[in-house]
Amino acid sequence: MEKKILLTDCPDCKGLIAQITNICQNQHLNIIKNNEFVDKHYGRFFMRTVIEGEFDDEKLLADLDLHLPEGSDRRLISSRNKRVVVLVTKEAHCIGDILMKSLYGGMDVEVCAVVSNYNSLEELVSKFDVPFHAIVQADLSREEHEDKILEVIAEYKPDYVILAKYMRILTPNFVAKYKNKLINIHHSFLPAFIGAKAYEQAFDRGVKMIGATAHFVNEHLDDGAIISQDIAHIDHAYNAEELAKAGRDVERSVLSRALQQVLGDKVFVYKNRTVVFK
Repeated sequence: MEKKILLTDCPDCKGLIAQITNICQNQHLNIIKNNEFVDKHYGRFFMRTVIEGEFDDEKLLADLDLHLPEGSDRRLISSRNKRVVVLVTKEAHCIGDILMKSLYGGMDVEVCAVVSNYNSLEELVSKFDVPFHAIVQADLSREEHEDKILEVIAEYKPDYVILAKYMRILTPNFVAKYKNKLINIHHSFLPAFIGAKAYEQAFDRGVKMIGATAHFVNEHLDDGAIISQDIAHIDHAYNAEELAKAGRDVERSVLSRALQQVLGDKVFVYKNRTVVFK
């Protein structure tokens, strides 16, 4: 029997769980797991349902459309490894972790390609037999450089594009092409310390903990919906370089956790916020 995931996001009203589960039952589908959440502030209902059986996708979705309130969104997703293209610059800790977990089954993902604005990580990526594309900006304008990157990404038709310490700001044009499909790891506990020099900012403020944030990318710098965050405790003796070194472990683990959640279809995005099911 086939297994699929039904994601439902709609205005909250009475009887939604019963309506959705009854529709599944009427089509002889077995519900394996169900999670739901009501955002009372926005009056929004979110439900993730793992189903197995013989599917008639069109009929299932049509029945849902007939019974769900206006303004609803529903998606039926096949269980499979998601395809990703990873963008990097020079730092190896995040991309190395993704490649290792992809190779040894620690993450349900297919890394289709790695794209970089430098050649620095080509040797590492080549060890995993993953295509590596170095697109150096050189004499290209920012827009021309992005267009070349977009051309490469499009070849692989990824489900998501991962910014694994890709230290460039993307234009609104780039972001618009992959709305809610771009995932970034930022080296601070957002909304504190946005931008490239977060550890220097943290040092200047004398913080006693550093953090990392995995978030979707929108048109504003380090402002997208947050997926996962964590922190590490430090003290006054750390300089900015030592903060960055300590922060790499946090960055790697936060990005890994966020990818597990997103790739497992456990994340809803609504009004620049996320609902993340376990």
